[in-house]
Amino acid sequence: MGWKKWCGIVAGGMMLSVALQVQAEELTGTLKKIKATGTLSIGYRESSIPFSYLDNRAQPIGYAIDLCMKIVDAVKAELNMPDLKLHMQPVTSSNRIPLLKNGTIDLECGSTTNSKTRQKQVAFGPTYFLINISAAVKKTSGIDSIAQLDGRTISTTSGTTSVPLLRAYQRGKEVRVKEIYGKDHAESFLLMTEDRAVAFLMDDILLAGQIANAKKPELYKILPESLRQEPYSMMLRKDDPQFKALVDKAVGDVMRSGEILTMYDKWFMQPIPPRRLNLNFPLKDALREVFRHPNDDGV
Repeated sequence: MGWKKWCGIVAGGMMLSVALQVQAEELTGTLKKIKATGTLSIGYRESSIPFSYLDNRAQPIGYAIDLCMKIVDAVKAELNMPDLKLHMQPVTSSNRIPLLKNGTIDLECGSTTNSKTRQKQVAFGPTYFLINISAAVKKTSGIDSIAQLDGRTISTTSGTTSVPLLRAYQRGKEVRVKEIYGKDHAESFLLMTEDRAVAFLMDDILLAGQIANAKKPELYKILPESLRQEPYSMMLRKDDPQFKALVDKAVGDVMRSGEILTMYDKWFMQPIPPRRLNLNFPLKDALREVFRHPNDDGV
């Protein structure tokens, strides 16, 4: 091998090394953290059926989990880390934002409303569901409207957006209620089924999930009124444009390709684990339009 050729190979190798170092240095925020630790930490909910909950083997599954696995695949490809480790961390309505902000989790995959108030603390990926805030009651309760909750005790889940909305409704309609809180949706639903509360105030699809999973689903109904429509999405850290761009593209590609429709059918129109119950929650036009034009607009 000639001296010039050998020098060229050495120089080329040095340039490649420098380029790789620069590429590594250019990583920021969450992607930099993942590259350094070799681990991506996902926050999941234990009873947000069918978005993020535990199956009969205590493994997190759901519509939101499936979507977040698309993000995991995108991270593996972007960082060239096929053996990337996943850490699955249970979170609650109350601790999901603190755990995201302090770095315990990198991505929250549950049933979280994208609100302008929360956007002051965290960022969101594209909207993947639209819900209406309502209440579940026993059919024998005689309650057919939110106004009939006046003077009654209602349950809801700590850290959710439902209570402020109900209070606003109270001011407008002179409905006064006593609120008791469950640590998660399963506990809040139980408070209603055990008659410690006459209604469970929550997102309609989560109410449908709890009713479908109940021992006797036929005993309960969801009130037809809605306090507000809200968008769901996955949460990520604020001011992290690199990771935000990856999340938006990964989820947006699933939506624009139409794959999201198969995912929706799997979780909302087919029997789901662990009890093989069908929520029978058809896709609405408003959500179909969101899938056509992915966005992270909050309320």
